[in-house]
Amino acid sequence: MRVLLVARGLEKAWGDRAILRGIDLTVGPREVVGLVGANGCGKSTLLQLLAGEVQADHGEVLREVGVGVLSQQPRLPPGTVYEAAAEALAWHRALVTAWEAAVAAGDPAAVAPLQDRLDVVGWQLGHQVDALLDRLRCPPADASVDRLSGGEIRRVALVRALLASPDLLLLDEPTNHLDADTVEWLQAHLAGFAGGTVLVTHDRYLLEAVATRIVEIDDGVAVSYEGSYTDYLIERAERQASLRRSEDARLALIAQEAAWASRSPAARTTKQKARLQRLDALKEARPLKREETFHLDLRTGTKFGRTLLEARGLTKSFGARTVLRALDLDLAPGERLGVVGPNGAGKSTLLSLLTGALNPDQGTLSRAPRVQLAVLDQHRTGLDPHATVFEAAGDGNDHVIVGDEAVHVASFLRRFLFPREQLGHAVESLSGGERARLLLARLLLRGANLLFLDEPTNDLDLMTLRVLEEALLAFDGAAVVVTHDRAFLDRVCTGVLAFEGDGRTTRYADRAQWLVAHQAALRAERDRSARLSAPAPAVAAPAKPAVRVRLSFKEQRELDALPAAIEALEAEQASVEAALADPGLWRTRPTEAQTMQARLAALTAEIEASYARWTALDARSG
Repeated sequence: MRVLLVARGLEKAWGDRAILRGIDLTVGPREVVGLVGANGCGKSTLLQLLAGEVQADHGEVLREVGVGVLSQQPRLPPGTVYEAAAEALAWHRALVTAWEAAVAAGDPAAVAPLQDRLDVVGWQLGHQVDALLDRLRCPPADASVDRLSGGEIRRVALVRALLASPDLLLLDEPTNHLDADTVEWLQAHLAGFAGGTVLVTHDRYLLEAVATRIVEIDDGVAVSYEGSYTDYLIERAERQASLRRSEDARLALIAQEAAWASRSPAARTTKQKARLQRLDALKEARPLKREETFHLDLRTGTKFGRTLLEARGLTKSFGARTVLRALDLDLAPGERLGVVGPNGAGKSTLLSLLTGALNPDQGTLSRAPRVQLAVLDQHRTGLDPHATVFEAAGDGNDHVIVGDEAVHVASFLRRFLFPREQLGHAVESLSGGERARLLLARLLLRGANLLFLDEPTNDLDLMTLRVLEEALLAFDGAAVVVTHDRAFLDRVCTGVLAFEGDGRTTRYADRAQWLVAHQAALRAERDRSARLSAPAPAVAAPAKPAVRVRLSFKEQRELDALPAAIEALEAEQASVEAALADPGLWRTRPTEAQTMQARLAALTAEIEASYARWTALDARSG
């Protein structure tokens, strides 16, 4: 098999902290390697090493293929959104320039391979820039890069990575700041990508659908597990059990050998030197790193009646645009409401209204007495980047109050997996996941019973994600959660509030019910667009009265059959869309999934053509 990337013995330390202690990794075509591990274990550092953005202390990275990179905190060149995206096509401009030079030099041997390559990738790629910017819901093409938000920068950076014509994609949390439809599109794109992919993501459905191998960074080394995310979970549990048995046996043997070595010196004859050497080897062996986890209990024990929050007729507009229209909402203890919708629909505005940070144009909002609010926003604000971890956790105090108990900040932070040597580090040096964990620790101290969480899963490692899920499932208050994390919505939320466009919202029982309605709305919109775009019958202005051309018997039969035919096509379209929404299809039957995707495109074209034919025949039948 052709190898796209080889990494051998990669080692990297930041200061006195060894992050990677000898990483080996190979990636081939059509491989999707999911990188997992605890926050701060080195996943992003490894991607930077593979991309050549950071130099390893030891080891080497071998690759001779084009690479598309999405970093955790990408930077864009100055200019407009279109210019920043189009800059990623520099490889194509170089290819055209080389072809022109070969033609001018009259060198057929050089022209042929360059022309073949251009025939494959296309001679004009400007349309791809526009198409990807639109598909990933980026800001307007003429918007200035220096005015973009962090999420908008990430979406434009993802466009650049895909435009780089890579044989290898290195993607760090690509689903952050993408809406549900765009995540589905990205999932399908990665499943059909002919190159190799190394992917860091907290999206478990995405890993399950596209990953062919999971590589876990564990104590600075890479442990590879073949198969999907589910396969990884099973095999990892078995491996950890085996390692614990081996470690227990090693410790028992050390105790046995130490007991012998502690006997009188007379027992240590020359023949026993081998046993002493064996004891030294056992002592020097690197001990098994015990899995660390933490517990997050957000319960307050406060008893409430039936409603914590009540909103009536909430309406908010910005200029001529209405982002929220006459919302009625009740939240009771134990409810966890997921909020979904396209980027820019108004989800964050809704949170600002419900927290009181923004006043509505119309409507009322009331909260029960004794309700305490807490907000975790997607920008992770509330932390001073120049403060130390110790200062940020305790707000400058040495002790914090947990429940009714005063706890030293160092002990409190240890519960959240911050070692003592990290307490003096600046907040700005933490990874995105570590900052999120620090904010969760502060959230515990707030004692809130009404939580507003804006994209809480961004940058969390899978262990912290599970801890947060368990805490919310046991939470005795209420929560409003804006998230595009499909697995999180399915596991945690007791209901879904969907933005349907033009400020309208609808409440659903769960994500599955919303998805059915959402797909039906998309089909209806496509059908409406097809009918509007169908060419109208030509209307002439004859000098004498026009003579209607009546339908033939065959055309009348065709017209009569078209409604049922269109209905059958739409039913098949709905069936194919539902099948493609299943992550397991892409993992277990990728070839079938690609065939179905092609059939879906053909169905859309057939439906549009059928509506156009129906319009034309119906106009002649009156």
